[in-house]
Amino acid sequence: MLKMRGKYFLIFGLLVLTFVMASTNVEAQCAMCRAVAEDSIAENGYGMAMGLNSGILFIMSLPYICLAVGFLVFYRTKIIGFIKAFNNIHK
Repeated sequence: MLKMRGKYFLIFGLLVLTFVMASTNVEAQCAMCRAVAEDSIAENGYGMAMGLNSGILFIMSLPYICLAVGFLVFYRTKIIGFIKAFNNIHK
């Protein structure tokens, strides 16, 4: 059981490291800066606003991903414990 937890922590650590390494630098931090960034979109559709929108989506999604992983780990341990207890009762 301890080896499985270590495996989960290793996977979670690698996942967090991947997200940290894959993050982009965001220049704007407030509504005023966001408005200026959106005004700076070039003719081809790219500019500072594209990076800003990607950064906002990344920052917004990371807590939900962490909560989902935590819930799945907690849920699996509870379900496995319940199934083992259920099997021991009915033997």
